Amino acid sequence: MRAREKENFFSKSFPSLVKYVSTHDTFRLTKRRGGFIIEYGKRGGDVAEKKKADGKVIAQNRAARHEYFIEETYEAGISLYGTEVKSVRAGSVNLKDSYCRIEDGEIFAYGFHISPYEKGNIFNRDPLRKKKLLMHRREILKLHAKVTQQGYTLVPLSLYFSGSHVKMAVGLCRGKKLYDKREAAAADDAKRDIERYTRSREKAGW
Repeated sequence: MRAREKENFFSKSFPSLVKYVSTHDTFRLTKRRGGFIIEYGKRGGDVAEKKKADGKVIAQNRAARHEYFIEETYEAGISLYGTEVKSVRAGSVNLKDSYCRIEDGEIFAYGFHISPYEKGNIFNRDPLRKKKLLMHRREILKLHAKVTQQGYTLVPLSLYFSGSHVKMAVGLCRGKKLYDKREAAAADDAKRDIERYTRSREKAGW
């Protein structure tokens, strides 16, 4: 799609969004199978800032590791609005109680909270709206088979930057039994005791 075609497409389809973007952000439209992806960045050239952020963890779902055995981990992109991207960059997100579901061949994240952007005004979205994840179709089909046939659960594990993009680590998980949780808690307690004992010995000069 050429630059003029992009402009016409957005002007006709999303006039209010284009007005907002033109005064606040720059954007790039990337054609993907089944539609288009809008990617936002701050006006004025923040390339160095984005490179610095590459790989930075934005949020983690610590409860997931307590509640589940994580069998496999997958990387997914996320379809977000401009104000949501700004909130994510500010770290205003929470993955607690979030989960993923496959619907009609697409995968979505539920319970993934993004706080409203303080300057977003009418452009802010529902903080808990379901958010589409971007994965290869073959991966989605593979996950769907495991979830439906083998009783796995899909859980967001973390949110992080990959270049200028926001990515989500999605875990293929199996729920822990009560005794599994107790055993894991005991192991964590033992590990903390060992670390505390080691630090005390070092401090005492033993």
